[in-house]
Amino acid sequence: MDNVISFPSLLVGFEQDVSRIRRMNTRSGRINNILEGTYPVQEHHRNCGRCGCTGHVHGARNLELLHLPFGGELTTIRFPRTRFICPLCGATWMQDVGIKAEGHFITSQLEAFACSLLEKGLTLKMVSSLTGLGRNTVKEIDKKRLEDRYTTLEADGSRSLAKPERRTRAIGIDEFKLHDGHVYATIIIDLETGYVLWLAHGKKKQAVLDFIDHVGKDWFDTVEAVACDMNSNYQDVFEEEFDHIQVVYDHFHIVKNFNEKVVAEVRKDEQRRLYAQGDKKAAKALKKTKYILCSKRETLQKKDKAASDGKTIVHEGRLFPRNEVKASGGKESRYDELIRDNKLLFTLDLVKESLDEAYKTKDEAEMSELVCEMIDTCRQTGNKHFKWFARLLENHFEGIIAHASLTYSSGKVEGTNNMIKTVRRQAYGYRDDEYFFLKLFDASRRDKAINSKSHRKSD
Repeated sequence: MDNVISFPSLLVGFEQDVSRIRRMNTRSGRINNILEGTYPVQEHHRNCGRCGCTGHVHGARNLELLHLPFGGELTTIRFPRTRFICPLCGATWMQDVGIKAEGHFITSQLEAFACSLLEKGLTLKMVSSLTGLGRNTVKEIDKKRLEDRYTTLEADGSRSLAKPERRTRAIGIDEFKLHDGHVYATIIIDLETGYVLWLAHGKKKQAVLDFIDHVGKDWFDTVEAVACDMNSNYQDVFEEEFDHIQVVYDHFHIVKNFNEKVVAEVRKDEQRRLYAQGDKKAAKALKKTKYILCSKRETLQKKDKAASDGKTIVHEGRLFPRNEVKASGGKESRYDELIRDNKLLFTLDLVKESLDEAYKTKDEAEMSELVCEMIDTCRQTGNKHFKWFARLLENHFEGIIAHASLTYSSGKVEGTNNMIKTVRRQAYGYRDDEYFFLKLFDASRRDKAINSKSHRKSD
């Protein structure tokens, strides 16, 4: 007798005939092992579901179920499934098979294996390749898994999103691009855990109002802060609905607006002005300076130190030839030269340092004073871009100075936006928005441990 490795199949009720094993080639090129056997009829299988009478055997039909793969080979179990007929009411039914997954011709063990792979973040294509299941079947399994975990079954048979697992002290809100053509969605997350709490189409007030209706106003009793960007729709909702919740604008969004709407535009305006005056040398000096003007002095000093230490920023390619690139210096001196020769650029430096100083303080009165000084400085320039930034600070004044006492950041929200892009890119896009939203709920709760636990025997 050939040596074999035997292990439990977990197929309770299936009795395999070891003498009837066939190996077949499939169209995909993989080997499929056909394991034949029987699935004995139990007494409860005979009971008629309509009248309760004991049924008679009314024939049989072979049932094939795809089972767990073994290495790179597929496994299918085959056995006759008995058909019954009720002598009293004439109803017919098939023998109940407990090892069969509901809605699919696969074993429940294979379904559980596919779910475990999906929980780890594998894509539909990967799971399909590993298990031998079709991609549509894997999607149906995954969507059912997600619905069971993140939705609740209503009395009318419909499903609704489950309420948050816990309360929180701070939430973050942002919008993200859902599809091309300016189609957006709103996302709300728990800033303490990073869990996605709500997803809705659009980026209007209604998306937030629907979330409030979903969790109830009592849920917000523990919430003290909301971190968001400059979308006034979000701010207005919380100011209208809750007196105790403070909207907080963090350093990232203020600096981003300053760099994109003020620094970049002032540099281009100054370049055009110098060209118009015929000073081509000064205009060319402003070329490729956006990074330097947007950077903090500490960042420029670090770049200069890396250059003095001879740090390599691009290593030489061997397999694919590429020249080595060393860090270049002189950035701080170039920056000093730019702001020394131009009054507006010097003002950019003042405002940038004031912003950095304001967001480091923990006192609201001190931060309020610094922000007011920035507003005055911007207005005194007379420049339209600085005036725009002054209005931005005025319109969001309360949310900006609130950062001194409520040091919440929307960093987790921005990280979630990157997660959204990754989930979408892995699957080459999603046409089913409901399924995509459920995937985002799941991805935000996935264990992100870098080093997994050992599979060695536990003591």
